[in-house]
Amino acid sequence: MTLQVNTNMGSYPIIIERGAICRAGNYFRLTGRRVCIVTDTGVPEQYVRLVASSCQNPLIFRFEQGEQNKTFDTLRSLLGQLLEHGFDRTDAIVAVGGGVVTDLAGFAAATYMRGIDFYNVPTTLLCAVDASVGGKTAVDFDGYKNMIGAFWQPRAVLIDPETLNTLPRRRISDGLSEVIKMSLTSDAALFETLEKTALLPEEGQPLPEAIDEIVARALAVKIFVVENDVREKGLRRVLNFGHTLGHAIESCVGLGELYHGECVALGMLPMCSDEVRARLTRVLAACGLPTAVDRLPAQEALLTALKHDKKAAGSCIHTVVVDRVGEFRMEDATAEELLEKLNAVLGNH
Repeated sequence: MTLQVNTNMGSYPIIIERGAICRAGNYFRLTGRRVCIVTDTGVPEQYVRLVASSCQNPLIFRFEQGEQNKTFDTLRSLLGQLLEHGFDRTDAIVAVGGGVVTDLAGFAAATYMRGIDFYNVPTTLLCAVDASVGGKTAVDFDGYKNMIGAFWQPRAVLIDPETLNTLPRRRISDGLSEVIKMSLTSDAALFETLEKTALLPEEGQPLPEAIDEIVARALAVKIFVVENDVREKGLRRVLNFGHTLGHAIESCVGLGELYHGECVALGMLPMCSDEVRARLTRVLAACGLPTAVDRLPAQEALLTALKHDKKAAGSCIHTVVVDRVGEFRMEDATAEELLEKLNAVLGNH
């Protein structure tokens, strides 16, 4: 199936098709130009080779796996390679990997010669339903997540659900967190599907076929939001449900120590009503996601991280609250108020 994203910064297709990674050249314009494939050491080599086979003479830039490597140093190395190999404004980048790869590759594309084409081939569930779509690109800075970045839309996104079957079970859980997030705020029927469907396979087993439709439904939520608020001036903040507290936890425990989706799962729990939290806790547990912590990070560190949140305006932070499944409201809160919410729900475990 093909979904379409239409924004004032550009329109592009999202192709969801099993086996499509073998035919990347049918969906991306890869011939007649230089192409740099950006990936990391965690991505299976066969996926990189399949995309490379659609290019005439690809440059492959591979960096060490992990959020801790989504930095200016890695970005500088990538930009240096583009310059050394004579890339110009007619050339392109293809990101093959998870959110770390697509965020960094997209930011490189946004900044090299003031912007060149890039394409996304997400190979993790988290990236497929979130980072690969919407045009947010970034690197981490001084230990804080996604602090330096740009809005730059991909030319196309290719999601091959078969690539998700090579993911470790924990990485599947990581991606399901973002699906849960979008259903909680915007699609009650999808959340009910998640309550009834066993999505987390045993280690080494394939994902259920239902994942194709679930990915598409989660993306439909994101597409609607992005099309109506491409630069996150209002509605797009709904996509940050769970992220304010989640990013604070992620920054404090060390980027990469807890996965992004695991932190978002924890960050959602204090930001919903008691009734929603009870249902959410059951779904998180079924999806292999945390619902409690042994010990929260130091209060001072959490407070500092919250005050660095990109959604802060003056002394307040724009947050999202879910009182009923499928609905949301915006609420401004101070960092201190958010920390109090976090302690009330997770601080007693």
